[in-house]
Amino acid sequence: EHPIDVAGTADEHAALRQVLAGAGGEGIAAGPDPDGLLDAMFAFDSSIMSDGGAIILRSGKDLRLPEAETAAQTYAELGIPIAGRITAPGTVDGGDTLWIDPHTLAVGRSYRTNDEGIAQLRAILEPQGVQVLTVDLPHWRGPGECLHLMSFISPVAEKLAVVHLPMMPVPFVRALQERGWEFIEIPEEEFLSHGCNVLALAPRKVLVCDGSPVTRGRLEAAGCEVLVYQGDELSHNRAGGPTCLTRPILRDTTGAA
Repeated sequence: EHPIDVAGTADEHAALRQVLAGAGGEGIAAGPDPDGLLDAMFAFDSSIMSDGGAIILRSGKDLRLPEAETAAQTYAELGIPIAGRITAPGTVDGGDTLWIDPHTLAVGRSYRTNDEGIAQLRAILEPQGVQVLTVDLPHWRGPGECLHLMSFISPVAEKLAVVHLPMMPVPFVRALQERGWEFIEIPEEEFLSHGCNVLALAPRKVLVCDGSPVTRGRLEAAGCEVLVYQGDELSHNRAGGPTCLTRPILRDTTGAA
């Protein structure tokens, strides 16, 4: 990593938005973010979407706490209802949440997401008929590094995910296998180059950051169409891939992007 190149980051972000638009995605421009919120570009973490509306989260990183209000403001501008909010002392990062199916949300218990936050999330989602499955995350490099649940798993189609198995807790692997999930494994050397950070635009149509060629080949071998963006500044220098940089708020369930 090196000091942030603001102009280079902005150029790569503009190119990323062009790739998404070209793939049929509709991007929503919001902001600008308040000064000092350098992580706010990782829009995935400040909220999640449910059938009942958006859920505003509360980050486990103090510097990111103000991002909740910017997310809430954007949803208000878009006319999207708020289904609930995580409040102190609860913490939940969006990167620790993963929809396994429409009625099951996996939530990583980590340095960024605590028991109180998971309990609040469960209380918000239970009236919608959603079960919350807690997944204990490994220590990895400790609280100074950001390890989310989605750091080592990204769904690319129904019951198919890119994974880094060495990081995955055994009960979680078994829970997915019992549900019929299959895995595309990344090589160890591509974990830090965002090999596991894959954004599904449609079933088996994915966006990846350039720099993980083996994973890209395995995705293509599994029948996936792979789109690539350049993220030297945007992703590699900021430790956030295409999933982190987006917050899907509406998906076409017919399979279109």
